[in-house]
Amino acid sequence: MNMAVIDAKDHIVGRLASVVAKRLLDGEEIVVVNAEKALMTGDRYVLFKEFKWRREVGSSRKGPYYPRRPDRILERAIRGMVPHKKPRGRMILRNLKVYVAVPEEFKDKKLEKIPDAMRITTARYLSLGEISKNLGSEF
Repeated sequence: MNMAVIDAKDHIVGRLASVVAKRLLDGEEIVVVNAEKALMTGDRYVLFKEFKWRREVGSSRKGPYYPRRPDRILERAIRGMVPHKKPRGRMILRNLKVYVAVPEEFKDKKLEKIPDAMRITTARYLSLGEISKNLGSEF
């Protein structure tokens, strides 16, 4: 199996997640690094409010549980584009690894960029790192 190492820096989360999900469904193993530098487009205030609401909705016993860390937020976005409640989807998600920064084992590997996911069409965006800090994460 071939493994791709994708650098999430300056990539829009939704576009990156859809490309990664498609490649996972095709059977590829994927490692995403620099998750804290991935971008969410939209107004700063609205994004902070939306993510805070996602964390607070539901109950602590039953969920839904929404992550604080940037790597987990990106992983959850990718999971939403895969049939994760079915056995095949669970198997596929085992082929995905998401990291904050670049781990030592991937420093010497060539980091792949996805041009379609880097096309920013607005001046209003935030990094997942900023959103995580607002949620109280120290990642």
